[in-house]
Amino acid sequence: MRRFLRRLLLKPVLWATSKFSSKPDRAKIFRALDKLYEHILSEPPKKGVVIPFDINAGKFIIFSDQHKGGRDGADDFTLAEPNYLAALDHYYRNGFVFISMGDSEELWENTLSKVKKHNQATFDAERKFAAQQRFVKVFGNHDLYWDNDPIAWWHLKRIYKQEIKIYEGVVLKTNVNGKALHIFCTHGHQGDASSDGNWFSKWFVANIWAPLQAYLRINPNTPAYDGEKKTLHNDIMYEWSSKQKDLLLVTGHTHQPVFASLTLLERLYKEFQLATEKNDSAAIAAIKEEIRKREKEFAAVSMDYMNMRPAYFNTGCCCFIDGDITGIEIADEEIRLIKWKKIKDGSERQVLERVALSTLIIHV
Repeated sequence: MRRFLRRLLLKPVLWATSKFSSKPDRAKIFRALDKLYEHILSEPPKKGVVIPFDINAGKFIIFSDQHKGGRDGADDFTLAEPNYLAALDHYYRNGFVFISMGDSEELWENTLSKVKKHNQATFDAERKFAAQQRFVKVFGNHDLYWDNDPIAWWHLKRIYKQEIKIYEGVVLKTNVNGKALHIFCTHGHQGDASSDGNWFSKWFVANIWAPLQAYLRINPNTPAYDGEKKTLHNDIMYEWSSKQKDLLLVTGHTHQPVFASLTLLERLYKEFQLATEKNDSAAIAAIKEEIRKREKEFAAVSMDYMNMRPAYFNTGCCCFIDGDITGIEIADEEIRLIKWKKIKDGSERQVLERVALSTLIIHV
């Protein structure tokens, strides 16, 4: 019966989500990002904090979109928890600052008490960073509770055993070859009416989608379900960041990793073009095969992928359907897109993309 209903209801539910939820609005998103960035710089720490760091010594790991739930059929974090715990252990032991960049808790679909009950191990791991002042917590649209509930501070103190300030964004500030560089980190839902205050989307997720997802065991965290909206949102984030000077933008929200302004498919197309120019037949064949496997994951490719400024980055998420998690590392004078995946004896860290900050500063 479940399988039959899943097949019957999946398309109507996704159609309704697309039909009635608001689309990302470019003008609203631009205004919201402008306002937040300026506010963080001019009036810290009301909405955000500025963290200066030495490019030679600073270490940051940015994870977003864990969506910790209640360990039921709607909990997208269940399979990812082992990789998440292994990753946090690694970064704690190696002296990283942990920025949790929104939608860490799935509070549209669950009560806070339910999330706390079923995620004690992850809260314990995060608490170790907090105890050493190496933890920054940013809210997103699915855990907006942390920002707007009057007793949220009390719950945070009980979870982390100390007062935890909640931010809307963070600006990491460093100097690269004598030139200032700002890395602006925020969840990325700002200005998007479908996830930033739209009454229908919140009601729909809490009262219809979550029960259906739990019963039908549907995980929506794949670009195949809403790739058009993810692509549009990433495009708008790129447009905003490309207009800034000496700034990199790092967001989450879309669950789609982006590195130096390119999605994986865009990077593959760019590599294909370069291999073609060099007449590298072996590389051409390998890249074509990878493109064939990956194309179905993406709704569109930017027409300007060969010439995009490397100003925008997206962490991806910590709730992929296979249990993998992705994030952004800033360390060793580099910025890196990393993935943690399950292997036979535990979890393994993989570096998917990397570039020196000294290279980026030339182009932004």
